[in-house]
Amino acid sequence: MDIIIHTVNNSLMITMFVFVMMTMVDYLNVLTEGKMNRLIRGGLFRQYITTAFLGATPGCLGAFMNVSFYVHGLITFGAMVGGMIATTGDEAFVMLALFPGKAVLLFVMLFIIGIISAWIVDKLVPVLRIRPCEECEVPVLHEDQGDLRITVKQVMDHFRKMSLTRLLLLLILGIFIVGSASGAMGPSEGGWERITFISLLGVAVLIVVTSPEHYLHEHIWGHIVKGHLWRVLLWSFGALVAVEVGLKFWNLEAFVQDHMTWVLLVGALVAIIPESGPHLIFVMLFAKGLIPFSVLVASSIVQDGHGMLPLLAYTIKDSILIKVFNFVIGLGIGLALYFLGF
Repeated sequence: MDIIIHTVNNSLMITMFVFVMMTMVDYLNVLTEGKMNRLIRGGLFRQYITTAFLGATPGCLGAFMNVSFYVHGLITFGAMVGGMIATTGDEAFVMLALFPGKAVLLFVMLFIIGIISAWIVDKLVPVLRIRPCEECEVPVLHEDQGDLRITVKQVMDHFRKMSLTRLLLLLILGIFIVGSASGAMGPSEGGWERITFISLLGVAVLIVVTSPEHYLHEHIWGHIVKGHLWRVLLWSFGALVAVEVGLKFWNLEAFVQDHMTWVLLVGALVAIIPESGPHLIFVMLFAKGLIPFSVLVASSIVQDGHGMLPLLAYTIKDSILIKVFNFVIGLGIGLALYFLGF
């Protein structure tokens, strides 16, 4: 019973952290609408840096933007591979919640590996006679982002004519703020972690209060809550239960330590699945100190959350080729780091 209570608390904390961070990233993305298109146009090196940076941005938005650039012919096949290598999907938010310092180090590594890999792959494209993006014709991203300009009158109108969605979001955020301040939920220890968590919740409250109805319903509720959050909650809970039960009843630690090379291979294979969630098993194992950094790196390079799903809708061939490159690069770097002792 203690395991379930502890796991539920951690799962809720992780899910709320993911919600807050995804909301902030989406909000900033909408505010800078149009600038990314101007930034991406340029030489190959600019493409590699931009796609790797967008990929390294937590969440799926950066990956979706890379797909949009790719299907418009604005970036090369190598740049697309590099962007997906740098992408960790929604799991990035979970890693920031569980081990922020090492998570940032991982993101920087993936950013650098993405740039280098993009250059190498583009050199291999003519050698391997790869003809990318033959089936891509239409845009993927939704262009109507809404107007986020804030006025006092708009905020007052939001309170006078508060929608059920806005009220529900504010109630949930309020419960978490009170629960975190009292120590009933959120980070188990006080100090900077609890203060940071409460501060981020406060930012989310500000966004919910000031957002227009279109943005609130389409982006925050429709995309983040309904499209992502329930998966994060279920996968977080499932992964945490699996690790906790494995540690207590199945001697999971001894098994992992005795078969680390196979665990690395399985981590890379599981990461091929174009979906946020399966990778969380390895995130939790790393958070518990059961697997080394090399396994997490290999899994992170290969997986891309569900950033690949829009591309699968337009070209299965290119999607498979990108996954093959990512798997080979991820497994190679993971094994190299493992044998170097990382």
